[in-house]
This record gives sequence, structure tokens and C-alpha cells, in this order.
Amino acid sequence: MASIGKTIASKLHLWLGLGSGLVVFIVALTGSLLVFEEELEPIIYAKFHTVTPPASAQRLPLDQLVTTATTQFPGKKVSRIEIEPQPDRTVIIGLQQSKKAKYILSVALNPYTGKIVDTRQEEDAFYSVVLRLHRYLCLGDTGKIITGISCSAFLIIMLSGLILWWPNRQNRKQRFTIKWGASFKRLNWDLHAIFGFYVLPFVFLIASTGLIWSYKWVNNLLFYAFDGKPQAKREAPVNPTAKAHKNTDLYEKIYAETNRLLPYTGLITLTLPEKDSLSITASKKNYEAAISNIVDFLYFDNQTGDLVKKRLYDDETRGFKARRVVFPIHTGSLLGWPTKLIALFVALIAASLPVTGFLIWWGKRKKTKKTVAPRKHASTRVPNPQIGVQNA
Repeated sequence: MASIGKTIASKLHLWLGLGSGLVVFIVALTGSLLVFEEELEPIIYAKFHTVTPPASAQRLPLDQLVTTATTQFPGKKVSRIEIEPQPDRTVIIGLQQSKKAKYILSVALNPYTGKIVDTRQEEDAFYSVVLRLHRYLCLGDTGKIITGISCSAFLIIMLSGLILWWPNRQNRKQRFTIKWGASFKRLNWDLHAIFGFYVLPFVFLIASTGLIWSYKWVNNLLFYAFDGKPQAKREAPVNPTAKAHKNTDLYEKIYAETNRLLPYTGLITLTLPEKDSLSITASKKNYEAAISNIVDFLYFDNQTGDLVKKRLYDDETRGFKARRVVFPIHTGSLLGWPTKLIALFVALIAASLPVTGFLIWWGKRKKTKKTVAPRKHASTRVPNPQIGVQNA
């Protein structure tokens, strides 16, 4: 029975690996690039994100910055405003041709002088491209299906790989130690099987959490497990004031009130609704929280700037809190640099597994061709070498 189980595991490991290997390689490699996105983005686009704060000047009101951006790019509407807490960071204003337009033009302004320092189309930014490759291979819904299937296959590949790796009394030491001075074939097998074993728990966790973005039913399972019902739709509340003349200090008032109600350090994002009948959403990411991705939400009247509603993290359901933790688990940002370094190492190893696995298969394929001789007699039997990493 054990032999049959390993044979089945070998076939699954081989053919699922060959079928999904390229996608797994791309997803894992782009995932490694995304681990330190928050740290590298301001370095890659330093002009876009950073300014030199003057010794005594104060920040200009947000409404003045918004006016500068909309005047420079007429016909475009404000969709979001991002304000980092650091004094050397720009204020970024997202503009769209219409509220439902897909692409955003981001305008970075010096908050002390009010001047536009840089602009960019968000879909062309480096990390935006990397993220699209990671999630759906830059192929839209079709790519999302492909990455979802490949991610699911990868879970089976890891479990079947564990079966093939499982040691016995004779090869127990070999299964835990890489023989660095061995031949290329042996070293490649060690890198595939032994590294694969050591990172398996982390890769399995990252891949399984990735399914939450691939399949809505997996996301709902999380909410069923913690709340007993699927995820509720989140939307800004109806705006209490009818459309009238907006306050001239609308955005500055919302920004100041958000900082007053949520006094911790963090990124503030003002999101303007697609419909004027809805309130403005102000979210603040808590940089002082024990784990990352803790965000509170406030809703403000889009005409007066008065507070309409609070949606604080502490008051959220267990399902919503669990969903908030999924992202930092998936990216490795849960506990900051220590977990990010682990995630980077794991992602790079995961990206190497399709490569080393392909080399194992290719080497066995070439060996099979060399050892199979032409059949001279009807009674001659050609051996059928077993394809799988367990025989290396």
C-alpha cells in the first residue's frame, strides 16, 4: 500500500508540477518582490514620494493642494487623497477622468510649497505591474483563473512532495542535510527536496491564504468560520446633507478630525465616493499596532465635513478581524522585519522549486532515452523507470 501511495503521489507531483510550474515560478518570484514594497517604493520613486521639509514652514491646507491638482489637470475628478505622517513625504492625490474610470493619475505635491513635484499613471508603476503579474499574470479575469488553479495545484504538489520526501531508516540523514559537495544531479535533488521540506509549512500557509483572493467562496468560508455568515458588503453611508456649496476647508477639516479621533501615527487616506449621495471615507492605518494592517474607518459629510459614522477595528466582527490578518500573513508583514525576511526567503525558495523540479524530470527523461534499447525479440522487456524524486 505504501508503494502504491508513493506511486500516486509521484504522478501527481510530476504532472501537476509540470502543468503549473511556470505560473508558480512567476507568482512566487513576484511575491518575493512585493514583500518589501512599503520600504522600496519610496526609494525607487524618491522624487514622487519624498520632499525636503523646510525648517519652519507649515503644511498647506489639503484643499489648496487639491485645487492645484485639479487646476493643472482639468476634467479629472479627485478619487483619493493620501497623507503619510512623516514630514518628508508628499501628499498624493488620485485623479480620474470619471468616478468609474479604471485608471488613476496620481499627482504628488509638496505639502509645504503646494507645487506638483511628480505625476504617474498608477497602472504603469513598477509595483502595480508586479502586483498584476502576481495576482493574474496581467491577463485580467483569465489570469485570475489560471493563478487560482495553479495555486490550488501547488497545495497538492506540496503534500505529494512531503509523501515522496518522507524518510525511512536508511535515508533519514540524507532527507535533512544538503550535500553541497555532491554532483550537480544530487545537489539539485537536495535543493528541491530538502529546501522544499523546510519551507513547506510557510509556503503552504502563504499559498492557502492566497486562495482567498482567487475564490470568493474561500473568502466566505473564512467569514462562516468566525461569524457564521458570509462577508457583509462595506459601503460608505448615505450623505446626510443634500448637495450644496462645499466648505472651502472640507478636506483639511476631515484630515484634522481624523487625527483628533484617531491620535496614533499612520497613513490617512480620504476616499471620495463614486456617488455624491454617499459620504467621504477616511481610513487610517495604525503604524503603532502590534501587527500590521490594522485600519480604522470614519465617514464624513461630503459637503460640511462633519462626522457621520465611525467603524473602528475594535468593534469589528471576528470574521473581519481574521480577514484583516490574512493579508499580513500572506505577505509576511505580520510582525514587521522578522516575518518579512522569512517571507522573502520562503518566496525565493518557492520560486526555485519549479526550476529544480524540472531539472530532475529532464535528467530522468534523458537517462530513460539512453537506457531504452531497440526491441530485438518479442520476449525482450524494456524496464519502465519510475519518474519521481523519491528514487534520486
